[in-house]
Amino acid sequence: MATINASIMLIALPDIFRGIRIDPLQPGNTSLLLWLIMGYLVVTAVLVVSFGRMGDMFGRVRMYNAGFAIFSVFSVLLSVTWMHGTAGALWLILMRVAQGVGGAMLMANSNAIITDAFPVDQRGLALGLNQVAGIAGSFVGLVLGGLLAPVEWRLVFLVSVPFGVFGTFWAYRKLHDTGVRRPARLDWWGNVTFAVGLIAVLVGITYGIQPYRGHTMGWTNPWVLAALLGGVAVLVVFGIVETRVAEPMFRMNLFRIRAFTAGNLASLLSGMGRGGLMFILIIWLQGIWLPRHGYGFTQTPLWAGIYMLPLTVGFLVAGPVSGWLSDRFGARPFATGGMVVAAGSFVLLALLPVDFQYWAFAAILLLNGVGMGLFASPNRAGIMNSLPADQRGVGGGMSTTFQNSAMVLSIGVFFSLMILGLAGTLPHTLSSGLVAQGVPAADANRLAALPPVSVLFATLLGYNPVQTLLGPNVLAHLPANHAGYLTGRAFFPALISGPFAKGLDAAFAFAIAACLVAAVASWLRGGKYVHTDQPPVLAAAGTGTARTSVGAPEPAAVPLRADGRAPGAVRSSAPSAVGPGIARAIQRGDQPPATGDPPPDGYTVIVTAHGYRPARYAMMISGNGQPTTEYPDPRGNGQISGVVCGPSPDRPLPGAVLRAVDPTGRVLADTTTDRDGRFQLTALPPGLSAVTRAEAPPTEPDTHGRAGATLHLTLDGMWP
Repeated sequence: MATINASIMLIALPDIFRGIRIDPLQPGNTSLLLWLIMGYLVVTAVLVVSFGRMGDMFGRVRMYNAGFAIFSVFSVLLSVTWMHGTAGALWLILMRVAQGVGGAMLMANSNAIITDAFPVDQRGLALGLNQVAGIAGSFVGLVLGGLLAPVEWRLVFLVSVPFGVFGTFWAYRKLHDTGVRRPARLDWWGNVTFAVGLIAVLVGITYGIQPYRGHTMGWTNPWVLAALLGGVAVLVVFGIVETRVAEPMFRMNLFRIRAFTAGNLASLLSGMGRGGLMFILIIWLQGIWLPRHGYGFTQTPLWAGIYMLPLTVGFLVAGPVSGWLSDRFGARPFATGGMVVAAGSFVLLALLPVDFQYWAFAAILLLNGVGMGLFASPNRAGIMNSLPADQRGVGGGMSTTFQNSAMVLSIGVFFSLMILGLAGTLPHTLSSGLVAQGVPAADANRLAALPPVSVLFATLLGYNPVQTLLGPNVLAHLPANHAGYLTGRAFFPALISGPFAKGLDAAFAFAIAACLVAAVASWLRGGKYVHTDQPPVLAAAGTGTARTSVGAPEPAAVPLRADGRAPGAVRSSAPSAVGPGIARAIQRGDQPPATGDPPPDGYTVIVTAHGYRPARYAMMISGNGQPTTEYPDPRGNGQISGVVCGPSPDRPLPGAVLRAVDPTGRVLADTTTDRDGRFQLTALPPGLSAVTRAEAPPTEPDTHGRAGATLHLTLDGMWP
């Protein structure tokens, strides 16, 4: 939904501007056009890290649900625009920026929620489906925009509302936080310096591709230079701040993880190679190929989206498959190979003539989609697998920031290269071509002196470039046959083909270089790597200490008896009288456990919460479905769920941390209870699950001087 909304504007812009009665090609309106396209991208790039960090602190599902609601509200407000002219355009820009806040909440937490919910051997496929859906949405948006905008431009915004409303209620009822939640304070200095620095850089890039005085672009504009240099300086200050605050927003220490750093570098470079591609291909199709093959200029936006569908098909086919394979073999071979395939597809695109055969163009687009799909899913899975459980929100947000920033950077780079390629030969070609058709030299030179970005924008918007830029007054004084030829489907595409080809060569050369460097960065990530939080290590008898995983709340000591077993009452999981499919932890008095310490096919669940004594439960697994205790239980399906309560069984406890640890000390799964005290531990060994030990006895007072209260654990859903 969020990525469809980001691209649906590209095709719908002509109808939107006609709806609010404004000409986007007028010199003073160019910035309105750019901000309507890029404002959403800028705000999502800036805010995803902050919202990812807040998800780690307050709950990822909570932030995700709020994102759905905000996105839906501002989609409605976009559609009810009643103003016209500049005021209407400014309203749309402001509402798009606010809508981007909701989009940032969704993007920042979706990958972390999926990583929490799926076991390691299924994350590649799950993240791959999510990643491919997001990227494919950017191309589906092109078709939707072409279909809906001619009917009613407001539908472009309203189409998101039903999905947003459904997603809001569905996510609120069905999604529960299963990740590790780490309470902390907001890093205000980090948030402010990061936002100011990144906004300045992205704004500088946005205005850098606009004309400045007599220059074709604005890179010599003092304000652009000040924004770029000042933004970089503020980002340097941000980096220093983040190394000195107690609870940083941007976890610089995550860059010590090679898989995280290499994956994000590859993602940034691949995004720069792919991001501007959409604009270049749309201009190529709309401005040259489609008119030369019988399509009117007003029809080209819709058909450009349709003719680019092979790119989406490649994504949809390769993404899930590569994600599934990366679960088994690691991300490196597929992500690296995907970037090599993408670079090869750019080489083939560069070799195509401007007036190509469509079957060849479609085959290359399909190959490019396959390459990008091979890369996207394993790379995102590799990044998320490398993160500690309590930092997946901020780490996922950092990764999305690189991806979204790459889109804006790519647009700046691709447009700059295209404009440079056009600026060398387009003015002379345009002037001589117009004069040859009887256009007065003064009018021909005026049109030729227009910045190339005006020609690109006219083509992108599906306008008839010569008719729009030359104007009706000049055309009225020309012979009818000359005027008809100038505004027909043959003159402008043939005229611009040569200069456009030079710009294409420069743009594709950059894309090839970006993809090859991304392939190198991807290879340097190393072999298959999954971060495992350091497991809790129980002390030997008499030591009275315990060590927990990195970033987890420090539990109180859990002393062991001399025989290595935990003292206290015994609990066994047995079917409840409540009904089938339910099992509860029930008291068994002082009856000794049916087994001692966990056997090789068992594991221990450790429950900790601030201010409470830790509770340990040894979970036994059957051999071929045969019970290991005297109490027959249903076989498990690799997961357990239930509720943690305290200090009494009828008071759910949010924020409690549960970890399943095998006899070697390896953490099999971990999670945090949601606001209802519920939890779900997945990816556990399948088979019989039986609780055979209860909480440890009272320990020494905690750091707050209070004796820890008892945690109460209720299990359910233990049948497959």
